[in-house]
Amino acid sequence: MAHSTPRVGFISLGCPKALVDSERILTQLRAEGYALSPSYAGADLVVINTCGFIDEAVEESLDAIGEALRENGRVIVTGCLGARAEQVRTAHPEVLAVTGPHAYEEVMAAVHAALPPPHDPFASLVPPQGIRLTPRHYAYLKISEGCSHRCTFCIIPSLRGDLVSRPVGEVMQEARNLVDAGVRELLVVAQDTSAYGVDVRYRPGFWEGRPMRTRLHDLAKALGELPAWVRLMYCYPYPHVDEVIPLMVEGHILPYLDMPLQHGSPRVLQAMRRPAATERVLDRIRRWREACPDLVLRSTFIVGFPGETEEEFEALLDFLREARLDRVGAFAYSPVEGAEANRLPDPVPGAVKQERLARFMEVQEEISAAKLRDKIGQRMVVLVDDVGEDRLLARGPGDAPEIDGRVIVDGAWEIDPGDFIEVEIIGAEAHDLHAAPTEAITE
Repeated sequence: MAHSTPRVGFISLGCPKALVDSERILTQLRAEGYALSPSYAGADLVVINTCGFIDEAVEESLDAIGEALRENGRVIVTGCLGARAEQVRTAHPEVLAVTGPHAYEEVMAAVHAALPPPHDPFASLVPPQGIRLTPRHYAYLKISEGCSHRCTFCIIPSLRGDLVSRPVGEVMQEARNLVDAGVRELLVVAQDTSAYGVDVRYRPGFWEGRPMRTRLHDLAKALGELPAWVRLMYCYPYPHVDEVIPLMVEGHILPYLDMPLQHGSPRVLQAMRRPAATERVLDRIRRWREACPDLVLRSTFIVGFPGETEEEFEALLDFLREARLDRVGAFAYSPVEGAEANRLPDPVPGAVKQERLARFMEVQEEISAAKLRDKIGQRMVVLVDDVGEDRLLARGPGDAPEIDGRVIVDGAWEIDPGDFIEVEIIGAEAHDLHAAPTEAITE
């Protein structure tokens, strides 16, 4: 039975880009007067923002849809898996509607059809920064949709379309609203962050009455004028990324780059349809570090790609040893329905993929551990994430939330999440640092 105020349950799956989509839909729901329900039983219907990037994510999304149908019965599906409406409806024909990713108007139209909004919307109940699903002190800032690359292992362009950059003034206004609401770290995300503005040929926009190009350097510099950390995620190592390194040196943005390099063998990179000039990448990394010694580099790699030989895998390990990246994630290749790579010859056996993944992580863990040990004795400004009874958890400039390590400070402190403090690093583990405040912390 419907409530006097229509109530919507919401489940958000997938990556930070999808999380931003969820926040926008939730903000619109609240602006139109809908209430949000934390339970199936208290909801008049459930919206599920799905992920469809790899087979495991598809299975998780289909399971979540099935659970919501059993527990509630009225379900609207959106997100990346929603781009495969036939697959969703074949598995769950009872769903009310299916829409694709970042289809905000279509989602709201489906909600309106199944659960009409109240007559009097309560826009005043929505804060200027909108509804967010992250902690109060950090937020993801999505600057574009889609991707114009055609990597053979990826189906994102078929799910989310080609690159569409957001207007620079719109991005800056959202960032200002977030910072005004207490956000102390902005994580700049996109499918391809460093391509921002390519689709519109870097055309000028306006922010606070002044012209500003739709280009990563200009955006990062303007974001750096706000009183918050700015962290760049998902940057391809294009030559023009060189332009943002001086901004790190000058303190405008954090000395941190997340680059999805994927492999170290030129032939495998060509098969992936990725930039294959590994020597140029290594040269670029060397120049970046010469200019910005504090630079922290994070990347992700795929092992066991179809056709990968033992020699090519060894080339990847050699690349790791030379690049000495600070933070690395790795995955054994997993076929994705609709990806070109599925048709490549010589698939690597599952046992071999897992063995190579273990060897890869062993090499990288030694590098990461040594990098962390080098920080012992350094002073560092950290952002507090969580305060417990006997310790606080924080992150330094080289630590993105949820994927990188933490800075652990033992003791009971009168301090709040979102505060900045200076600490001295006194110990290091495989992934985390231990620190002590440089002086007593007070309220």
